[in-house]
Amino acid sequence: MRLRRPLAAVLGGLALALTTAGSALAADGTFLWIGPQGKAYALDSPPDHQCFDMAQEARAARNATKKPLVIYSRKKCKGSALRLAPGHSAPDGTRFASVIFNRR
Repeated sequence: MRLRRPLAAVLGGLALALTTAGSALAADGTFLWIGPQGKAYALDSPPDHQCFDMAQEARAARNATKKPLVIYSRKKCKGSALRLAPGHSAPDGTRFASVIFNRR
């Protein structure tokens, strides 16, 4: 299974955000998760301080970045929150609807 998939359908407008955010404003590393039908997705060097809504089912979050992140049970970074330190993963079966990297 290919680990990297196009993210255009998952995180609309992310390409623009990544091109305008400098590396100093990004969580170096990769954020990984499982989407529909068990497909793996990855996001390299996500920008800091921005909430991203998942367009599809998302579970099994893994923080392989160098900064903390928070996943939320609802869109717009609302609902139950779970903080993931660098190198940590969410418990098995944890689903999420949005994520923010290096929250202020």
